[in-house]
Amino acid sequence: MRVFHKVSAGFDDPNLVSCAGLVPSLALAERAGLHDLVAAHVKLPGPAGSNPAVKVVTLVAGMVAGAHTFDAMDLLRHGAMGRLFTAGRAPSTLGTFLRAFSFGHVRQLDAVASRFLVNLAALTPLLADVDQVAYLDIDDTIKATYGYQKQGAGYGYSGVKGLNALLAIVSTPTAAPVIVATRLRKGSTNSPRGAARLVADALVTAANAGATGIVTVRTDSAYYGHAVVAAARRGGARFSVTARMDAAVTRAITEIGEDQWVPIKYRQAIYDQDECRWVSDAQVAEIAFTAFTSHKKSEHIGARLIVRRVKRLNPKSVPAGQGELFSTWRHHAVFTDSREPMLAAEATHRDHAIVEQVIADLKSGSLARMPSGQINANGAWLVLAAIAFNLTRAAGTLASRFHAKATTATIRAQLITVPARISRSARRTRLHLPERWPWTDAWHAMFNSAYGPPAPAT
Repeated sequence: MRVFHKVSAGFDDPNLVSCAGLVPSLALAERAGLHDLVAAHVKLPGPAGSNPAVKVVTLVAGMVAGAHTFDAMDLLRHGAMGRLFTAGRAPSTLGTFLRAFSFGHVRQLDAVASRFLVNLAALTPLLADVDQVAYLDIDDTIKATYGYQKQGAGYGYSGVKGLNALLAIVSTPTAAPVIVATRLRKGSTNSPRGAARLVADALVTAANAGATGIVTVRTDSAYYGHAVVAAARRGGARFSVTARMDAAVTRAITEIGEDQWVPIKYRQAIYDQDECRWVSDAQVAEIAFTAFTSHKKSEHIGARLIVRRVKRLNPKSVPAGQGELFSTWRHHAVFTDSREPMLAAEATHRDHAIVEQVIADLKSGSLARMPSGQINANGAWLVLAAIAFNLTRAAGTLASRFHAKATTATIRAQLITVPARISRSARRTRLHLPERWPWTDAWHAMFNSAYGPPAPAT
């Protein structure tokens, strides 16, 4: 492909927009009650807090379209956008609005985000089959920051200076993950700080969104503690937590008999036709285990320990004090009360990695930067990023089966940032989109479903 010669360019057409997909997206947001929820729950004092619904929806719309800074919100003020949407707000006004947030106001926005997700789940197939099986995954990430004026920035477990974002996501075997709860914390915060409260809040939101069947809370070893596991049980959920290799876990592993280990099928596994079994360097076994015995007896939690062991390629890397068993194998233990068979439960726990995909998705979009120097403004930005993520995901479920599980970057490129020309006839506005757009059918499906049938007369 080569460009034609003698091409000229000019930004001079007042009838064009670059993100026509915002029309059905914001129509869906309005049907899900985003404007009313913000007006009912977000109450900021002073001039900066006026018209919060307009400002919040403007920020969400900008994030859906790809903005990741205050200045980038200007993309909502080009061409014919003023003929498609009521007036938004200038980037400077939006920045002033978020800088007026306290921690309590961030929690008000959390209330909006949870209720908005519940409404989206009722309007769209966002959480298909959530009433059967659902998984709640908890993890945190360090969002790198630069300079000396970022409030709360510090060096955490990763050695990177930044702020710590804690996320809770819900997914099902047939539905892509959505974000049900968030917390922004200081960069030096330990991972489990506040995680139990987040689990409790996330389970309530998940239940309101239809997760009335089997819910399993999955976490890595950073959250292996009584508080998180007890919060899962109080919320009526099961748990699957990577166990730290402490003395009690190590002792339990040594009690597993050699005949109890079962080969697990990995990519490098070889099927032995004579013995009718898989030959693999990885094996799995389980044993009954009681955790947190340092707590009082009523707080002991009994379940099972599922252990995966993999051949250790470098025996010299064995930690000091470990015996011959640990010189030969590397062990990974999962503490769980799942009722699945051992191999299925182990595979289910490994699917916890889905939360990393959500984190990567956020960091490639609206969470590419923490735009403010104030931690509460950035906390509000994180909640808004979650709202925009869920709205984009919901719009994708209306478009096609492919977009229902595509990343938000793909949905944005194929369905949101679609150029269009505006015309008006018979008091109706019409969008003229590119001819032969590859995702025409998906865009029309999203558009028609987002507007939906007219509300019945009352």
